[in-house]
Amino acid sequence: MKIIYNIGAYFIFLSKVFSKPEKAKVYYNQIIKELDKQGLGSLGIVLIISVFMGAVVTLQTAINLENPLIPRYMIGLAARDSMILEFSSTIIGLILAGKAGSNVASEIGTMRITEQIDALEIMGVNSASFLAMPKIIAMVFLMPTLVIISIFIGVSGGALAGAASGAVSMTDYIYGIQFDFKPFYIVYSVTKAVIFAFVIMSVSAYHGYKVKGGALEVGRASTKSVVYSSILILIFNLVITQLFLT
Repeated sequence: MKIIYNIGAYFIFLSKVFSKPEKAKVYYNQIIKELDKQGLGSLGIVLIISVFMGAVVTLQTAINLENPLIPRYMIGLAARDSMILEFSSTIIGLILAGKAGSNVASEIGTMRITEQIDALEIMGVNSASFLAMPKIIAMVFLMPTLVIISIFIGVSGGALAGAASGAVSMTDYIYGIQFDFKPFYIVYSVTKAVIFAFVIMSVSAYHGYKVKGGALEVGRASTKSVVYSSILILIFNLVITQLFLT
């Protein structure tokens, strides 16, 4: 019954979040601030993770393609498709669920227990919309950009790792990343990024907004937001893959 209650409360929360804003300019300014905060705050970890993911995928693929009948350019093709189809969207989504999601849940939860949200309500502000909508919109626009950057950095990291280790020549690797390229894979990856961004921000904001108690409950809400966001990301990953690629 608690699961059903939370699902219903979550959709009621979303209806409040996406109601008509009181002053559009205020929300616009908040979105710009969130883009700056979430973008600069997440770019570093995305770059680090991506370059190492691309390098590891390239080296592991090279080790498993020792058969002389398999052309070496297949290493570049495998690294490209692995980054586009799965790693750059799903793994980055899971990382941002832990970083950005927990941060949002803690921020809004702290505002709840310090009665800042109650003060907004007394002033006639739709607190759910004011606090959550700019974060959701900012992440929905930001995450596809981070995913595209991750793909590029991951493939580049694979090229450097392959060339440095001697596993594959740069010429073969570049030919492989160009071979049989399907632009629809980019559409698939960006679509996943948009959905994952919405899930991360909305679920995290919901858990922070519904906090009751003190600092301990804020910590629990932050943990719940990461767990539930990660589970939903994996579920939607399966559903989207089934719809788009089968």
